[in-house]
Amino acid sequence: MVVVAVIAALVGALSGSWFMHTRNSPPSDFGADAGFSRDMQAHHAQAVEMALLVRERSDDEELRTVAYDILTSQQQQAGQMYGWLVQWGLPQTGSGEPMAWVGEDHAKAHTRPDGTMPGMASRALLDELRAADGLAAERLFLTLMIAHHEGGVAMADAALAQARTTEVRTLAAAISSAQASEITLLQRMLDERG
Repeated sequence: MVVVAVIAALVGALSGSWFMHTRNSPPSDFGADAGFSRDMQAHHAQAVEMALLVRERSDDEELRTVAYDILTSQQQQAGQMYGWLVQWGLPQTGSGEPMAWVGEDHAKAHTRPDGTMPGMASRALLDELRAADGLAAERLFLTLMIAHHEGGVAMADAALAQARTTEVRTLAAAISSAQASEITLLQRMLDERG
């Protein structure tokens, strides 16, 4: 009886130790936490670029304010994700393709045929935004940012379902909620511009 109790206590202690080790160990280089942090930084960088471009090309104060909110919030979030990767001892860039962290079964649903992340504007569309001015720039920005946010929501929802750290799940939920709300605002602004 004593032997059984000692074995049970030893198994319990080892299980608790293993659980604490896995819970406190840094995320995997190939897991959703690191993958989302890397991919969303790149995704946010493009949103910041587009927001800066439209602020230079529009006199509409509401649109300039929305663009400023996008660029400041997404730059802050990108810095947060950069910091996590540093804290976890992981490189800022991974060896896998974008969105590889969603798993093979879901990768096709989360990447475009050209292999880019959902919602990313092509280089040609960014060049078009750079060349546009006034109302044309506003319409193009709003169209691109709606698609960009739809992609961001899809990425955040995938991270929310797969990430193992509380901080990544919390940020993913905040991104999903904020960008879904902004899509409504951006669509209203686009509708107003015909």
